[in-house]
Amino acid sequence: MTEMAADSGYRDRVRGALLGGAIGDALGWPVEFLQLQQLRDKHGPDGVTGLPDGARPVEVTDDTQMTLFTAEGLIRGFVRGWSGGGGSVPEAVHGAYRRWLLTQRQGGPTTDPMLRPYDGWLLRQPFLYASRAPGNACLSGIAEHQVFEPPAPIGRPGPINPGSKGCGTVMRSAPFGLARLGVEQSFGLAVQCAQLTHGHVTGYLAAGAFAALVERLAAGTEPWAAVGETVEQIRELPGSKETVQALARAVRVAQESEPSAEAVERVGLGWIAEECLAIAVYALLAATLEPDPVRTALLLSVNHSGDSDSAGAVCGNLVGAAYGASALPAEWAEAVEGRAELLRVADDLLVLFGSRDPSHPALGGRYPAW
Repeated sequence: MTEMAADSGYRDRVRGALLGGAIGDALGWPVEFLQLQQLRDKHGPDGVTGLPDGARPVEVTDDTQMTLFTAEGLIRGFVRGWSGGGGSVPEAVHGAYRRWLLTQRQGGPTTDPMLRPYDGWLLRQPFLYASRAPGNACLSGIAEHQVFEPPAPIGRPGPINPGSKGCGTVMRSAPFGLARLGVEQSFGLAVQCAQLTHGHVTGYLAAGAFAALVERLAAGTEPWAAVGETVEQIRELPGSKETVQALARAVRVAQESEPSAEAVERVGLGWIAEECLAIAVYALLAATLEPDPVRTALLLSVNHSGDSDSAGAVCGNLVGAAYGASALPAEWAEAVEGRAELLRVADDLLVLFGSRDPSHPALGGRYPAW
């Protein structure tokens, strides 16, 4: 394979990871708070089989919104560091989450000069100002901690919401695995940035495991092997028991039974971080032998009684990284809200982390060093 072909394949996977996450989010959002039987009563015995009818683009939620802001913070953190500025990547991501919080408090973009410290190109995108059941810990973690607080060492509760391990840590962390940082650095940054809102050890370790898994899949590792390597990476870390057990359960259920909503619910309901990751992993693995593994995995991940949009978003990140944007159902990929912005961010990740040049003209001033 030529270097150009390899780069083209990697670009497809990075784009697929971000766009796939939005598709899973959009599939799951309309049924997020329905029990499985209610979902089947409404949609038929097969449950959700596609995006909702009606107006286009199809709505996404805080899962996709925060993923975009995570990527913005990640890029700005490296631009700042490579340009000789101060601060760290987690500090830059904290700034990005403050900008996300602003979108949840306003009706749309503003030109108010008092808000200039919150400036950024994502703040000019009207669709990001929708508030669609954002997670309580994500909101309170940023609202109550406007000043960056350094993360705790692995195995100790973080300083913010130390008892919280909601899935908000996982659903926003795919970008850390899409910058070719390596599985250790992608894991570490996801762990640190998860602690910006959730301090429970399982909550932040699940986010780190997810980022490392995305890194492996985007690099071309086969799904079953990628999951196994990720489990081995975290197995001996202090506080990793719940995450390791959840991933082991996902693997076991995928091996033992045919893909089904009932099997998903044996894995978990997805409201907490390790279960959200486990559902997405189960769907990824259970669908590998299906005729259309991407479509099958996405639908598995949202047809259950739990947190359908977050599980769908995380599964979409995984299948997109594993199979690429070209494998996503075209009619879904073209319909989701924020498609252009997601592809823009994916390409910006590729440009910056491919060139290691913070002044690269293709970035167009979107990621200032200050």
